[in-house]
Amino acid sequence: MSDLNRRDFLKTSAAVAVLAGAPRAVAAKRSATDWVPLGKSGVKVTRLAFGTGTLGGSVQRSLGQEQFTRLIRYAHERGIRFFETADAYTGMPQMLATALKGVPRDSYRLMTKYRLRDTDNPPGTIDRLRKDLNTDQIDILLMHCVRSPRWPEEQKRLEDAFSEAKSKKIILSHGASVHGLLPLRAFPGTKWLDVALLRVNHNGTRMDTLQTRDTDDLGNVDEVFTHARKIHAGGTGVLGMKLIGEGRFKTEEERYQSLKFVMGSGAVDAVTIGFKTTAEIDEAIARMNRVLNA
Repeated sequence: MSDLNRRDFLKTSAAVAVLAGAPRAVAAKRSATDWVPLGKSGVKVTRLAFGTGTLGGSVQRSLGQEQFTRLIRYAHERGIRFFETADAYTGMPQMLATALKGVPRDSYRLMTKYRLRDTDNPPGTIDRLRKDLNTDQIDILLMHCVRSPRWPEEQKRLEDAFSEAKSKKIILSHGASVHGLLPLRAFPGTKWLDVALLRVNHNGTRMDTLQTRDTDDLGNVDEVFTHARKIHAGGTGVLGMKLIGEGRFKTEEERYQSLKFVMGSGAVDAVTIGFKTTAEIDEAIARMNRVLNA
């Protein structure tokens, strides 16, 4: 063997030996408490959010301020740093503000929802929403529960007000939550939407139908997720709600199948779940971690 071939042989052998002895790269585990981007909105949130609107907020309100504060602080300590509420959840924005008092503002993100009936003075209403939450800046502001198929045209005044607030950095992103297949059909291609909040689970419980009002009829899962994928592909951040079927999924297996289906769809960035106990928080985190790393 020539000196050149011998050197090549030795180099190759050494490289093989190094590779053989090197530990294999392990894929990083994903977590419920990872910070993830919401599409092209520029806002990052934890993959799991604490929702304060279970049955219109009545479940969380019934805890009382002291117990609710303990629950919020527990969630924050466990790594849930995304909290969502709405003006329609009577008293909950104020209770949330009290619960988070003293917690560094840059350690969490806030989302609230704007009542569509408040059209007289949108800038004033947005200022009141900030005051209710005791914050200078709202990370995500949504129109609450659009139901009309023509909502993008009908709500132009609110869209402009939200856009103006965003230009002043009073809010960082804007969008809408939806109830019904007809308004949902207008979501794909609506460029104004930074964030969309959709009702999602594996079997249609409390999801969107062709009815103009919420019913107990099962929603159309296939159509909802077809739209969700288009919305997501267009750069809009997609948030999921009704993961527990508005409290109707009573077993851990039902809740697991719902989350597995939603997170496996590739169309949902993060989800919000309403909690009333620390055990529910622990289960949701463990369940999501199991789904993400299955």
